[in-house]
Amino acid sequence: MAFFAYILRCNDGSYYTGHTEDLEIRMAQHQTGALGGYTAKRLPVVLLWSQDFPTRDEAFEAERQIKGWSRAKKEALIAGDWSRVTELARNRQH
Repeated sequence: MAFFAYILRCNDGSYYTGHTEDLEIRMAQHQTGALGGYTAKRLPVVLLWSQDFPTRDEAFEAERQIKGWSRAKKEALIAGDWSRVTELARNRQH
């Protein structure tokens, strides 16, 4: 079974990072506001990035790490620009 870390863009332009074991179900939950909280007040949301991980712990760790990143670093990840992600990490602009 795979687990996923993901980034959503909310209607207000903000990003939301989470993790789940079923990305399709979780997206439906976010889109309907069923989960409440942050995304429910910022609908609709759009999935911008996701990555699968072999364990829930690894997906959760990725979520926690990404949540600490700057908007610029998240955007580099979403774009798949690993050189920019590395550059921003080196410059400590997390």
